[in-house]
Amino acid sequence: MAPAGEPSGFRAGLRGLTTRGRSFLAAGLTAVACSYLLGQSALLRVGVLLAALPLAAALLMLRTRYRVASGRRLTPHRATAGQEARVHLRVDNVSRTPTGLLMLEDKVPYVLGPRPRFVLDRVEPRGYREVSYRVRSDLRGRYPLGPLQLRLSDPFGMCELTRAFTASDTLTVVPLVQALPTVRLSGEWAGYGDSTSRAVALAGDDDTVPREYRHGDDLRRVHWKSTAKYGELMVRREEQPLRARATVLLDTREIGHRGSGPASSFEWAVSCAASVGNHLMERGYQTRLLTDSGIQVPEISTGGSGSVSESVALLLDSLAMMEHSHGSGLARAEEVLRLGGEGLLVAILGALEDEQVAELGRLRRRAGAAIAFVLDTGTWAGLRQLFPESQADENDRQLRLLREAGWTVLPVRAGDSVPELWRLADRHQAQAGSGRRSKGMSA
Repeated sequence: MAPAGEPSGFRAGLRGLTTRGRSFLAAGLTAVACSYLLGQSALLRVGVLLAALPLAAALLMLRTRYRVASGRRLTPHRATAGQEARVHLRVDNVSRTPTGLLMLEDKVPYVLGPRPRFVLDRVEPRGYREVSYRVRSDLRGRYPLGPLQLRLSDPFGMCELTRAFTASDTLTVVPLVQALPTVRLSGEWAGYGDSTSRAVALAGDDDTVPREYRHGDDLRRVHWKSTAKYGELMVRREEQPLRARATVLLDTREIGHRGSGPASSFEWAVSCAASVGNHLMERGYQTRLLTDSGIQVPEISTGGSGSVSESVALLLDSLAMMEHSHGSGLARAEEVLRLGGEGLLVAILGALEDEQVAELGRLRRRAGAAIAFVLDTGTWAGLRQLFPESQADENDRQLRLLREAGWTVLPVRAGDSVPELWRLADRHQAQAGSGRRSKGMSA
């Protein structure tokens, strides 16, 4: 807690005169002037009294030696969009004299609501008062709270002085996180070696996760089946300890989203990324957040409960400040994944062009399993109701190309539930796995 500063100088007291005080002073000076012009001594006494009252009030306020300290506490310190948070204020009188009437006003951004104001009656020496107010925001972000302003007023309302504290706090509003069902996704484990936790999809040679050939690789490690499939030289990865890794790719391109405010497609995508990232971290994945512009939140080991909560907090804080990018493609994200894109890849995508579809096809080769939430952004802008068939064929063609490239594709419309789509991804993976087994048996 920090004590409030005290203004000094009679000029500061004059600046603190209220409308009532200024009116009394003006009336008094006018009465004094009229008394000289009209020769009325009684009017002079009235004028002196009217002018002296606000001046005496200002002098009294300046000589008041209040020493007041304040403190602020947020509950919770990190709130979900749409969730209310409570701000607790405490004012301590650290002087040896009681205070007069105190008026408190805390400075808050307009998106959190109106500025809270409180009136506190006399506070005894060494005493304190506690007040609280609620704030709520439907928009993500980091919002400053404070500094607290303390206004002192005389009993007649002639003079009012404002003293501001220096301390302030920050309320972080994070995207909505939805609980996702536990599913088993093929290709979710990156690396090789003996482990009972290995996913079934990595058990056989047909499901070996290859990578592109690099200069200096041993030609004995060439994976000919993948080379024939992708049309370029592919090699088996080196044996390494089995670790669960995941990358959540968030498409932040402004041209790829529609709508505005909390009901926009971009906010749905951010909430989906938060839900998926939180779910994977709780399952023990080393998870990183990657955007189309190449910005990433580094993966953090989630070996203990403390590290899981820290990782989730880092992810949510990053998403709380996520904004649109002005890029047009996914080339920068592709560069990042080229250096290390093993494990599960979950992409939340906006409207796509053929260029982005081709880039996603190349990204798929570097991941153990790939799931794509492809947003039909026209449903967020109401375009599908006006032109229901305008883009349907083009969207279907792009989704088909992604499936042919090996993606598990989940079309998303406005109002769709992330948990239900996550279950749908599990069913698609199961159907794809049974199809591969049937094909192998028939062969």
